[in-house]
Amino acid sequence: MSKVKTEKEISEAQAGFNHRTAIEEAARCLLCHDAPCSESCPAGTDPANFIRSIRFRNAKGAAEIVRENNVLGGTCARVCPYDRLCEEACSRCGIDRPIQIGKLQRYALDQEKSLKMKILKAPAKKEKEQIACIGAGPASLACAAELAKLGYRVTVFEKNSKAGGVLSYGIADVRLPQKVVDQDLSSVKGLGVRFEYGKEIGTKITVKDLLTKKGFSAVFIGAGLWGTKKPDIKGADLKNVLSSTQFLRDVRENKGYDKMKGKNVVIIGGGDVAIDSAIAAKLAGANQAMIWYRRSLEESPADMKEILFAVEAGVSIMTNYAPKQFIGKTKLDFVEFTGRDKKSSAKVAADFAILATGQSPTDFSKFGDLKLNEKGLIEKDTMGVTSEPGIFAAGDATGGDHTVVESVRDGKLAAYGIIEYLKKKKEEV
Repeated sequence: MSKVKTEKEISEAQAGFNHRTAIEEAARCLLCHDAPCSESCPAGTDPANFIRSIRFRNAKGAAEIVRENNVLGGTCARVCPYDRLCEEACSRCGIDRPIQIGKLQRYALDQEKSLKMKILKAPAKKEKEQIACIGAGPASLACAAELAKLGYRVTVFEKNSKAGGVLSYGIADVRLPQKVVDQDLSSVKGLGVRFEYGKEIGTKITVKDLLTKKGFSAVFIGAGLWGTKKPDIKGADLKNVLSSTQFLRDVRENKGYDKMKGKNVVIIGGGDVAIDSAIAAKLAGANQAMIWYRRSLEESPADMKEILFAVEAGVSIMTNYAPKQFIGKTKLDFVEFTGRDKKSSAKVAADFAILATGQSPTDFSKFGDLKLNEKGLIEKDTMGVTSEPGIFAAGDATGGDHTVVESVRDGKLAAYGIIEYLKKKKEEV
């Protein structure tokens, strides 16, 4: 049996390209006209152009293309499902294998950091209008950056002590190091975007207050999904049955991370959050980190590269079994499962169970009389326009469990929606 890799070894195994390997990979590019990879990037990062720059040894130019098009380019290079987007569309798929676009994007922004480049700068001329962004997650950051680039005065209100939302609190550090998130955040801040921490809008300060008393001309809502969809089964309220959101947050903040040492941990779910939770538990010293998923591996929403990453870390995966009940007097002792075939069953000893079964929305009605859908999410159009004038929304608050790159796209579109709204208001005066 092979030795389980340590966190340091896994980090090294996931190392990015160096100069030579990046240029070699970029040289495989077919330099397509109307490149399908660029067409397939939701955030408009334009892989064809930054790959071309790397190919011709222009690392600075590559970094500029990524950063100017996608303010969260460093983060997306690590967590974007590019194997289902730009890489799947790559023309080389018909020859051998796609260009490793994600790793080339990571290389470009590694150069931004090593060369101490400051690509995004606040414009000298500022517009008079002020825009408020609620939440400092991916959608808000993208919206704020796009507005700030065009001279608007933007303030981001964040209830936590640091920005990033799910990027800072909900992804295992081994997959998305905080230093990468901070590098992306510095680009947003470099545009002149203001951040106010410890400010939860919808309680003491309302959206109406922002529009009528605080001097903001428009409000963007980019709040995330921080609740957990608990399975409606016996024992779900036992001690040591944890939500993945809280567990991963504790991991990122180093709170109680060591309580997993030597324990048997069961993770319920089959998405990237389940993978993150399992890897985090294993690297915290868990004796066993076991993912149990109700469908097959092929049906799992998790990226295959992340699944393989987890297996390398020593995580075991059992498919086609759904949880039936959590067993214990006051704290968890066992998890019982039922097979998809309705005939099989399993009973597993567990010290902890982590529920990675999806996130549920907070009460978005606190933001005003916004029209919500049947899932409790905010209804909006393509440009982020909601049912209330001057209020825009995007990201998880509207789509539910978006990928980061989808949130960047929607945040950018909402920024253009806000600009259009402000222009029409001026014309009406």
